[in-house]
Amino acid sequence: MVERKGERVRLYVRGTILGYKRSKSNQYPSTSLLQIEGVNTSDEVNWYLGKRLAYVYKAKTKKNGSQFRVIWGKVARAHGSSGVVRARFRSNLPPSSLELLDKKDSMDFSNTS
Repeated sequence: MVERKGERVRLYVRGTILGYKRSKSNQYPSTSLLQIEGVNTSDEVNWYLGKRLAYVYKAKTKKNGSQFRVIWGKVARAHGSSGVVRARFRSNLPPSSLELLDKKDSMDFSNTS
């Protein structure tokens, strides 16, 4: 067996699903908006264009010996100038995948006195 030297290398980058592409009155679930960790400008997005994405989730029943399922996608283009990307998945991401903040979490009125 080969002995490991140095730190382990992670071959993926985590990201946050922000929502679907939308306009004032319509939303387009075929295109998802993602914030990739460590990507803060549209210039940094260019490296990720065309790269594969995997939305991994856990199901209740086993299929092929595993409870984990994957929806594959691809980075399509930048969305704005703050590092958000538009991505298209083989099947649209489910609404349960969207990360929504609780009002309590986003509004912290801690007593400082």
